[in-house]
Amino acid sequence: MTGFLFARLLRAIVTLWAVLTLVFVLIHATGNPIAVLAPEQMDAAQRAALAAALGLNKPLLVQYGVFMGGVLHGNLGVSYYSNTPAMPLLLSRVPVTLELVGLAIGTAVAIGMPFGVFAALHPDSLADRALRGLSVLGASVPTFFVGIVLIFVFSVLTNVLPASGGGNIVHFIMPAITLAFFRIAFFTRLVRSSLLDSLSQQYVRTARAKGLSEAMVVLKHALRPAALPLVTVFGLQFGQLFAGTVITETIFALPGMNRMALEALFRLDYPIILSYVLVAAGMFVFINLVTDVLYGVIDPRVGHAR
Repeated sequence: MTGFLFARLLRAIVTLWAVLTLVFVLIHATGNPIAVLAPEQMDAAQRAALAAALGLNKPLLVQYGVFMGGVLHGNLGVSYYSNTPAMPLLLSRVPVTLELVGLAIGTAVAIGMPFGVFAALHPDSLADRALRGLSVLGASVPTFFVGIVLIFVFSVLTNVLPASGGGNIVHFIMPAITLAFFRIAFFTRLVRSSLLDSLSQQYVRTARAKGLSEAMVVLKHALRPAALPLVTVFGLQFGQLFAGTVITETIFALPGMNRMALEALFRLDYPIILSYVLVAAGMFVFINLVTDVLYGVIDPRVGHAR
């Protein structure tokens, strides 16, 4: 297990380096932030002085070396607009995004998993067909459309929930439901198909032949192997949401890190963009590492095979 973790950590470091290097090159190829930062009345000398103050007048390789040195020390520079350290500024927005993602994933699992289990235990029944139909509908509706409908119903028509802001848990109800809508359908279909596959295996038939109750067969013998693909998808969905809630954060005016990153992208605020990439990529790598470890816990044969 120690060798496995060491190999995974080494791969994670290489992945982070590759992602940061690629993004560094791409954002420097998109344009000159001085053109965005400098007022029109600035002359050439003043623009050159601003570029020197921000370190943008140095060769690209020198800027890259400074950037990688800052990464090693946890310092990715100062935001061009707020004139404050970029990484702490971005990290101050991370709790909002984490709370939103946690509520959305928790809602999706809490609803989708029981639906999937019920559908698998009653295949081709009326309830199963209804759940499959609803899952197709849930997977087909765009996220932004769900958010707009929720705002119209619960804020405009009934004024039950606030349409924007992030002050307390009430402000996260509609955004979390918006993000969970598709994933409820996704988890329902995934759990149903995985559990149906487990229930058709020989060891499940053997357990039933021994006289075990159906609840014991499902909980002890069928759900555990069926959980393997669920663990993978859960990790992928969490990482995807962590770095992909920009539309929802914008619609509901949540002060999350993805919304800040979008604003920084429009402004070519390099330190904020690079800080965001480091945090998002680091979260993806961490989730993949945890997923691999959980695989070994659920099924030790998987860990040995890897």
